[in-house]
Amino acid sequence: MKEKLIAFERLLNIMDDLREKCPWDKKQTIASLSHLTIEETYELVDAIIEEDMDGLKKELGDVLLHIVFYARIASETNDFDIADVINALCEKLIVRHPHIYGDVTAENEQQVKENWEKIKLKEKGNTSVLSGVPKSLPALVKSLRIQDKVKGVGFDWETPEQVWKKVEEEMGELKEEVAKQDKQKMESEFGDVLFSLINYARFIGVDPEAALEKTNKKFTKRFQHMEDDINAEGKQLSEMSLEEMEKYYNKAKELKG
Repeated sequence: MKEKLIAFERLLNIMDDLREKCPWDKKQTIASLSHLTIEETYELVDAIIEEDMDGLKKELGDVLLHIVFYARIASETNDFDIADVINALCEKLIVRHPHIYGDVTAENEQQVKENWEKIKLKEKGNTSVLSGVPKSLPALVKSLRIQDKVKGVGFDWETPEQVWKKVEEEMGELKEEVAKQDKQKMESEFGDVLFSLINYARFIGVDPEAALEKTNKKFTKRFQHMEDDINAEGKQLSEMSLEEMEKYYNKAKELKG
């Protein structure tokens, strides 16, 4: 524990030095850092998806730096400091885990989630189960969070089979609108299909964001290998037919998996 406290104090001291002496760090504001924080968070997720533990350690450090940076800036205007951030977090964790720090019983993960959502509803400003879902989340991630939230109060399907039936129902409705070529309704039904597929992913224990990103990377790897093979033979991708390209792509699938 002592080593951890020493390391954290070292980071705080370095942050103080940077804020006071570095021209770039001195100019930063909470607003100017926000887009960089989003970028760092995505890089953290990349490391998680790649199962890159060295990268994960680095990216966690970058995210931690941003937390410390925000707190340092806020301390300059006497709004709060890093101790306030940590203490507020500790108090929230204690309040939201009454099965650990109180007399509430929670025998499984689902009961913990249900208690968590009930407590959040009682907190000041929370008038809806969904009020804690950030508006700026990417749509796919937001869908998953919405579904997790309503599950916490018991609004959920009972079996994966029920959810898959809903997927098939939504796909049927999408096909009907595609046949009619009503763009607005096509968009609406396509959204319903995605939402139901994300729901199904949740039921079978698959992270839809991670799954899609892995597919993105798999396709990119195969396509780039296909390009390399085509270029090596002195051919132009833009001048090839789809049938020709498919032969190279299938070869890449066999080699790259």
